[in-house]
Amino acid sequence: MTAPIPTEETLYQQLGGDPGVRQLVDRFYDIMSLEPTYAALRALHPSTLDASRDKLYWFLSGWLGGPDLYIERFGHPRLRARHLPYAIGESERNDWLACMWQAMQELGYAEALQTRLLEAFFPTADWMRNQS
Repeated sequence: MTAPIPTEETLYQQLGGDPGVRQLVDRFYDIMSLEPTYAALRALHPSTLDASRDKLYWFLSGWLGGPDLYIERFGHPRLRARHLPYAIGESERNDWLACMWQAMQELGYAEALQTRLLEAFFPTADWMRNQS
């Protein structure tokens, strides 16, 4: 017996695979760096964002249904544990989601794809909170 053929594309595929995920991550960090609205969020990151860009890209690649690039390099993501040193409350969560939403809008994603992505991002972003 053969495995069933998936009938729905993964989010990774819907974004255009590797180049699409990289484009989303790069736009996200560009917006975070340029928009004063996200200054507090930007302040939680290192002075240069190269490593942050790579790590989010590697993580999202696998998380969205593509290759597990992050796991291949570092093992289990341990997201919450890796974010515990940073004060993350509702404001930081909301800023992260808003910045990601702005990136999706600027890249011209269809509304249905934006909704699917935000519905996927919210529980994980909320789980990162370690402040009231």
